[in-house]
Order: sequence, then C-alpha cells, then structure tokens
Amino acid sequence: MAAGWLRHLAGDTIEVRSAGSEPADQINPVAVEAMREVGIDITDQTPAKLTWDTAEASDVIITMGCGDACPVFPGKRYEDWKLTDPAGQSIEVVREVRDGIKKRVTALVASLRAEG
Repeated sequence: MAAGWLRHLAGDTIEVRSAGSEPADQINPVAVEAMREVGIDITDQTPAKLTWDTAEASDVIITMGCGDACPVFPGKRYEDWKLTDPAGQSIEVVREVRDGIKKRVTALVASLRAEG
C-alpha cells in the first residue's frame, strides 16, 4: 500500500522500490480492495524480499515494525512506521492502515521535495 500511495502522490518524481524482510507469497487481497476504493490499482505488484542491492540503491528505507528482521544499511535514512499489519485483518482495519500510510507518505514526499 505504501508503494501504491507513493507512486500515486509523487508520480515519476520519486523512484519507488518495494520489498520486505519476510514478504508474503501474494499481495493481500483486502489491501488491493482498500486501495481500489481510493482509486489506486496495486494488482500488478508482487511481494519481494529486500536485497542488499535494492537497499544500497535507495536513499530512504521505510520499515514497518520488522524489528531485528530488518537489515541495517549504513548511510541510509530510515523511518520506522508503526502500523497494524494488514495481513488477516478486516477491510475496516485495512482502511485505517491505508489512511495512516497515506498520511506518512504525504509527509515523506514533502520532506523529500524540501531536501531536493
């Protein structure tokens, strides 16, 4: 959902990479539905494992409560967003997560534009 929001809000001005420490086999269908409700299609996304190369090529790494499972890459800007894991949650909970992510992504885009 975060990558979907970032692509939607920043367009081509920010390169988006999405990966996780323990990615699921497929994208969460409830997250797909929640994003569809706000006009964002994330059906073409595939969960991927965070690799050294992906992290090394990134300026900012956003984590979502992965704790020790998240690798640390020196010299990178990190933000850890404390959010409810949408896996297995109802659409109502996933909507709340979606909206919380939007607020954080909006602030992230603003800070990146201010730096840039």
